[in-house]
Amino acid sequence: MANLDIEKTRTQARALLDSRIESVTQLVKARQRVADLKEQLADAERDDKRSYVRATKDGWSTEELKKLGLEPGAVSRRRKTAASQTAGQASAPPHGDILDTATTQS
Repeated sequence: MANLDIEKTRTQARALLDSRIESVTQLVKARQRVADLKEQLADAERDDKRSYVRATKDGWSTEELKKLGLEPGAVSRRRKTAASQTAGQASAPPHGDILDTATTQS
């Protein structure tokens, strides 16, 4: 049987772990950057919406703003779409209710 050098083996194992730790470190940094940018985007979208509302309160019509290339932000359109989808799902009865009704009527 060959003699194994425990220190050499430990050094090799550490090198392997270090490379794995580095890739996870880079992943964590990337995920944190994404989270930070999402937060910045949400802040910017809120500022955009406030500014748009302020412009309309100051007398600018939506048509005038549209002619200037300043249509309402995507945030308000996205929320309306999500709200209409939620409302559509809320009106449909869950599958369990259909089965329960059919069972009780039999």
